[in-house]
Amino acid sequence: MLRRSYLWTLSLAARPTAEIWLAVIAVIESSVFLIPADVLFLPMALARPRRAYRYAAVATIASTVGGIIGYSIGMFAYQAFAVPILEFYGKLAEFEQLRRCAGGDTLLLLLVTSGLAHLPPIKVVTILAGVANISFVFFVASCVLARGARFFALAAALRRWGEPIRDFIERRLGLIAGLAALVLIALYLALKYLGGQGALTAC
Repeated sequence: MLRRSYLWTLSLAARPTAEIWLAVIAVIESSVFLIPADVLFLPMALARPRRAYRYAAVATIASTVGGIIGYSIGMFAYQAFAVPILEFYGKLAEFEQLRRCAGGDTLLLLLVTSGLAHLPPIKVVTILAGVANISFVFFVASCVLARGARFFALAAALRRWGEPIRDFIERRLGLIAGLAALVLIALYLALKYLGGQGALTAC
């Protein structure tokens, strides 16, 4: 099923309505869909590099809207909608662990790392943010900044290097983004402990 979903998402790039589909995928990725919008964004930006930044803006705005939907599901409909969604993707146990252990600072950090590198998956963090009732203004700002940074960085790379960079991005971007997220977490932990504020989690 995952492979079929990936191929279907990739095929949307060739359609005249690709930009609309990019917005749709970016919205639902943040709350219910497993395939990231990057899968559609990459071939679109590569095929029309002059529109790369426009596509990045569309993906950022749509992803933020999707994040708000996920936040609302977590806040207002956790049992009715969030639990079935998380169970379907096998993320409920991971979510419950985060829910039990994550403090406010941890959630703020996860909003950044999920937006930059899908660590943890965006839908998990957006729903968790709603359940934890974190600041809505900060939530929206983190979505715009972190997800925008990812999409605009991809757009800049594709405009500069074109096709030669695509294979590298598809094969290695997840690893690089993951390492960057881990560095960010390590720096945060170091600053937290040096500041004498204790552990990152409650578990």
